[in-house]
Order: sequence, then structure tokens, then C-alpha cells
Amino acid sequence: MATKKKTLQKTDEEIERASELLEDLYNEYPGAECALIHRNAFELLIATILSAQCTDERVNKVTPQLFKDYPTPKAFAEADLHEIEEAVRSTGFYRNKAKSIKESSQLIVEKFDGKVPETMKELLTLRGVARKTANVVLGNAYGKNVGVVVDTHVKRLSNRFGLTKHKNTNKIEKDLMALFPQEHWTNLAHLLIKHGRNVCKARLSEAPDHLICNKYSVNCKYCNPNSDGK
Repeated sequence: MATKKKTLQKTDEEIERASELLEDLYNEYPGAECALIHRNAFELLIATILSAQCTDERVNKVTPQLFKDYPTPKAFAEADLHEIEEAVRSTGFYRNKAKSIKESSQLIVEKFDGKVPETMKELLTLRGVARKTANVVLGNAYGKNVGVVVDTHVKRLSNRFGLTKHKNTNKIEKDLMALFPQEHWTNLAHLLIKHGRNVCKARLSEAPDHLICNKYSVNCKYCNPNSDGK
């Protein structure tokens, strides 16, 4: 007999506060979207792998020529590993990234008929793909809200805004999924990332004078010096 997964229970007050935050974020950042330039699911997968410990801006400088030289999973699968390494060197950790790209491309060709899989379970079989990368692909390439992307910005803001008490990304994701409607999960990440890059940065010289920070930053040392937050 199959057992149901336990879902986190949030209070009505917590859910209402999250709803207000979401509305304010939509109002502040209309049209927020994935910053990685891509034309299809495969390009987004590769760009997301490259974005680990690297800025989206740097990735976007590398990928146009990369996808021109290797336009398909088959092209990457058959490419010389050292050539891929040189092509992605500027994104950092290039040896691991090149190996992930090549091996993932090989698996896509051999097991998935050259198409990036559309389920979390299958995406996680690809080298270099964890939940964050899988959520990026599913949400932005396939329009499937399976989870919430938790990157460094989402992690920071989720704690500063009191949406979670956790540091573990999987636990943070579960808290966010319990607070926000599923149809907004992909956009929620875009909105938080936008605010994190523009306003609520990791290091600040002073508290940002911004409506969202003033209203929701309950666990931020800049907005609330007496808090235990960062």
C-alpha cells in the first residue's frame, strides 16, 4: 500500500502574509523571467549547469558561441571533452561542468531519444542535475510547476523574510511550496531573485529603503539589527 507524503502545515496567517508578499513582488517586478538566454529545453539545461558558481551574465556571454558550435545533444555527446572544457573555461569549475554536459548529452541521446526529459525523476538521472536545475528546466522550458528553484538569492530572502528557518535548500523549498500556490512556484523564484539582485543583496552598507524590505524583513540584520538573521 502506497503511503502519502507528509505535507507541511502552514497557518492561515502565514499563507495570507505569503500571498501579500507575492502580490507586492509581482507589482514591483512585472515580467520577471529566467535570466539565462535559451531557445529550448536543452539550451536551458546546459546554461543552468554552467551557471553553478557563476553569474548568469557570464553564462550568457559563453552560450551563444557554444550553442553555435554544439547545437544539439548529439553534437555535445560526440565532442572532444577537452574542447568542451576550453569552451566553458571562463564559467569556472570547467572540468566538472564539461564532463556533466558531455555525459548528460550522451544519456539524452541514448536513453531519451535526443530530447530533454520532462519529469523530475528522469532529469535527476543526468549528471550535474539536482533539484534546482531540474526545477529551472521544468518550470521555464516545459511550464511545469513541480517545485521552487532555491538558489543563493531565494535562500537568503526566504530566511530574511521569515518564510523559513532552514538553511538546507530542500527544506526551504518545502516551506515555500507549502506557503505559495503551485501555479506561482516558477515565477516566485524569478521574483525573489530579481529582488535579491536589485535590492536585498548579500552584503549591504545600510538597510535598503524599500517597501518590500521594510514590510517583510523580519529576520535581516540590516533592517532589524536585533534579529539573528544575515
